[in-house]
Amino acid sequence: MRQIHSPLAVAAAVFALITQIFVPTAGWAQTPTTQIVAFGDSLSAGYGLGPGEAFPDQLEAALAAKGYAVSVANAGVSGDTTTGGLARLDWSVPEASDLVIVELGANDALRGIDPALTRRNLTAIVERLKSRSGTTVLLTGMIAPPNMGPAFAESYNPIFPEIAREQGVAFYPFFLDGVAGVTRLNQADYMHPTKEGIAEIVQRMLPQVEEVLAGMGVRPGGAQ
Repeated sequence: MRQIHSPLAVAAAVFALITQIFVPTAGWAQTPTTQIVAFGDSLSAGYGLGPGEAFPDQLEAALAAKGYAVSVANAGVSGDTTTGGLARLDWSVPEASDLVIVELGANDALRGIDPALTRRNLTAIVERLKSRSGTTVLLTGMIAPPNMGPAFAESYNPIFPEIAREQGVAFYPFFLDGVAGVTRLNQADYMHPTKEGIAEIVQRMLPQVEEVLAGMGVRPGGAQ
């Protein structure tokens, strides 16, 4: 005998089937993605580089290759100074950022800006980021170019390690470590790294970034 089902019973059966197919079990829960922001100038923005070659892209790829669930946003603006960075901080770096890599100050040195102003701006940037709930800061350092003279260097170079120490944030001493002055790793202007130069920066900085992530409870594969 043919069985007749009411529309209500059919709807209930369909809903149950859809629930079984599309509602994931607890074991299928996706690993949360750690939001990293590279907040800087042309060195972060990727001046002169192609798609996927800038520092944020290469850092994200390197971390993903090691099993980290991360995204690295590019908040770099070519030509930016610490004054410009401070002015755009709130709209350039989302409140939900988990880790912010601060890479600013090179253009201050190139333009001969008073190191005292650079110090005030960077301190304000770090303090504002620290005031956010759940945001960790990694400050990268810079070294004054030789043509600025020893007096300028004496005032400028200590800014970065001293701020990191005073503010209690992670610190990578020199963003261009292993790349500055190496012709084959720089573009024709001898100021901006090639994609190979960026790869060298990422390789050297990666252990520091991993150490910071571990301190945040972030490990490869989402293990905490």
